[in-house]
Amino acid sequence: MAARGVTRTKIKRQLTQGEEGPLNRHWRGVFLDFLGESSNVSYAAQKAGVSPSRAYKIRREEPEFARQWRKALLEGYEHLELETLRRLREGTTVDGPKFDISNALRLLVMHRETVSRAQAEQQNVSAEQVRASIDRKVKAIREQIEREKRQAKEKGSTSQ
Repeated sequence: MAARGVTRTKIKRQLTQGEEGPLNRHWRGVFLDFLGESSNVSYAAQKAGVSPSRAYKIRREEPEFARQWRKALLEGYEHLELETLRRLREGTTVDGPKFDISNALRLLVMHRETVSRAQAEQQNVSAEQVRASIDRKVKAIREQIEREKRQAKEKGSTSQ
């Protein structure tokens, strides 16, 4: 039963397909935690035991959940950005976990608008300022990749 004064979004049966058993009443917190870790809605929904359709519906209809969603995505993209920078600096090992830097950069660029809005909301700055900051960071990452490629090429040509 919902607390007094709290309106709960009605969910159509077709939006619950794939959900097994009774819904965990704390699914929203679990979902947001995994969304912050992974930036992956399907993965977060699976871990929370809900269908992605339910999560999207709640986001559309409940402004507070939408705000928390943006905050979690921002956290996830910050993790991805830091992980990408770390791997650029330290390199990747052949036997370590797979990490595709090119795809990570594409994902960061693709979702920069979402990140911009979330950062602007959190920092009370304009989305335009945040987008400019993201563009500078992506440019710096790309330049780092090019430097490393040149160094690897030079290293390969000098060892022959």
